[in-house]
Amino acid sequence: MSRDTNTTTKTVVIVGGGSAGHVLPALPVADELMKKQWQVHFVGTHSGLEEKLLGGRAITFHGVSAGKLRRYFSWQNFSDVIRILLGIAQAVSLLRKIRPHVIFSKGGFVSFPVVFAGWLLRVPIVAHESDRTPGLANRLVMPFVSTLCSSFADTRFAGFKGRVVNTGTPVREDLLKGDAAAGRLFLGAENGLPILLITGGSLGADALNDIVRKSLHELCASYFVVHVCGPGKAENIVQSGYLELEYVDAGWGDMLAAADIVVSRAGANALFELWALQKLALLVPLSVAASRGDQLANAAYAKTQGLSEVVAEEDLNTESLLQALITLRDNAQQYQQVLAGVKALKASELLLAELENAAI
Repeated sequence: MSRDTNTTTKTVVIVGGGSAGHVLPALPVADELMKKQWQVHFVGTHSGLEEKLLGGRAITFHGVSAGKLRRYFSWQNFSDVIRILLGIAQAVSLLRKIRPHVIFSKGGFVSFPVVFAGWLLRVPIVAHESDRTPGLANRLVMPFVSTLCSSFADTRFAGFKGRVVNTGTPVREDLLKGDAAAGRLFLGAENGLPILLITGGSLGADALNDIVRKSLHELCASYFVVHVCGPGKAENIVQSGYLELEYVDAGWGDMLAAADIVVSRAGANALFELWALQKLALLVPLSVAASRGDQLANAAYAKTQGLSEVVAEEDLNTESLLQALITLRDNAQQYQQVLAGVKALKASELLLAELENAAI
């Protein structure tokens, strides 16, 4: 794909979507690119999720058709093949207009049409895998990628013959600059109890929500409980020392800073945020029944390294929840020592360097 080689402004296409986890880690990288006067385009689905998560940045958004990549038989697989082919055609047309110097793929099912189109047009492609084991989307795009970046140092990409770089996962700057005092004020946590922040991710977690609500009496005796339950999942429970929120955007960094203990799913993005903030954490990973098992691998790593406590979703009940929280509090100093020793990779800078090196 020819372009004017005399221009000093470079252009990148970032692609990712289907969930917040395929968008949010790309934003610090986009911010660094824009500081260097790169033109940044983001390609996602037509759902509106990805465009909303861009948060008003000076990034040009484009939507393309995408079919879900399933690991099981479904009649929808046939119609989704058509969506994928349509997405490839749309991506080829889009890339010819944008003429990017490089593509940065953050995963999710929307990435395949764009990466394949980029390969057809001979655009260099850098991909990033958040989890400890590669997801299906990244396994499918590997033949078309020049550089694969990993969050975990021991991630292996079987059969990949290109460049592999351990970069870690970018953490948003606003999280690193959270203000604990502002967080406590925002939450109204005035009872002096430790703050227990419970979150099931951007979509919430029904099983976790159910156990938390059944355990409120016991939890509120020891903590000020902040429960981020997910959009449309609030039950408007009135309980002293309990705050229920459906979703948090602005102020999330302050809330994390104020939290003494965090109960979370075990997605890689959440883990790297918690580790960067050195937070005591109890992880409740998604089960194999609801995922490909990536969160189980992430949580097992965290447990083995002494970074977090873990309770399997099938073992989660009031008793196991309370016991795990007691273990965290009783061994807080030990956990903090391990967390303090975590080597913080400058992920955004490392990814920026890979994109600059790959750009044609």
